[in-house]
Amino acid sequence: MLEMLKEMTMIPGACAHEQQIIGYIKNRLQGKVDSMETDGIGNLVVTKKGGKPGPDILITAHSDEVGFFVTKIEPAGFIRFELRGGQDNRTLPLMSVVISTDKGPVKGHIGAISAHLRRFDNQERVRPYTELYIDIGAESAAEAREMGVAEGDPITWDTEIEQLGKHRIRGHAFDDRVGCAMLIDVFESLDFSKVSGTVYGLFTVQEEVGLFGAGVAAKWLSEKVNFDVCISVDTTPARDTLESVNDGGVKIGNGPAIKILDMTYAATPAVYKRLQKLAADNDIPSQPDIWMGIGTDAGAIFNSGKGVPTGGISVASRNAHSAREVIDIRDLDNSQKLLKAFLMDVKERGEFIK
Repeated sequence: MLEMLKEMTMIPGACAHEQQIIGYIKNRLQGKVDSMETDGIGNLVVTKKGGKPGPDILITAHSDEVGFFVTKIEPAGFIRFELRGGQDNRTLPLMSVVISTDKGPVKGHIGAISAHLRRFDNQERVRPYTELYIDIGAESAAEAREMGVAEGDPITWDTEIEQLGKHRIRGHAFDDRVGCAMLIDVFESLDFSKVSGTVYGLFTVQEEVGLFGAGVAAKWLSEKVNFDVCISVDTTPARDTLESVNDGGVKIGNGPAIKILDMTYAATPAVYKRLQKLAADNDIPSQPDIWMGIGTDAGAIFNSGKGVPTGGISVASRNAHSAREVIDIRDLDNSQKLLKAFLMDVKERGEFIK
């Protein structure tokens, strides 16, 4: 999955501009699933029938990443921007970005004053993004437009995956290309002759701006299918670094984080307890994920139709929503083992509402 993840993180997919990453997923799964359908806002749902009768299982991952939009081109050629998804103003200055234009990618970075000017500045003030700008090397607005930049163009981080130590990697868009890679791998490598029922893979759009894609998908899918269970695969913020706000909860390297509670929903006890038991039975390290500072697509799906028993498997990530996210490859591998164990274990309709 690591090579797949490397490929996907370099495909831009800011909210509402997920067409390239959805196209990659379609091409990758062509001929490997039974059906493939895209809705009006870009959500992709694929299905694969197992070799035995059984439940309808929904697995969801979001294809978008946090990013920006071009809002204005200044006379001197600098680019003003708006946020798409949760960003932290403190992490923005001097980060490398790429603008996706009709003429191709345009590289730049978010500007900041020289350290030599620091003593003339208010050193305690964090500049909001509305005061920041992107430097693409243009000397004028006309040159910036000649390079292809236009208002509305999406902007994403421009960082490649790099190895950190033996087991960890650094990069951007792990949230949630990690989940996309896991879901793709299910359809590419799981022995579906041993799976009971039908697995639906939902790759959503616009999760980072309010679970919009999952909300749309939940409505139209619930008109077709009464899902027996849903699992959201995503990342979750690690809270194991030295900042005082961290509580030492979820840690990278400690295995899949099994969702219990977040700001958008409470996981169905029968689902998260099954995941915990499967982890223990298969010698997969795991940890509980209780954190009110985040939400996942599951929050838009659990209350759709007649209601869907729902849970989540997440990979812990440091520096979430930044150009320098860090995950542990062992967590990714173990999360995938747990997801596959779950798909092989669920055999009957209604077993999470008994």
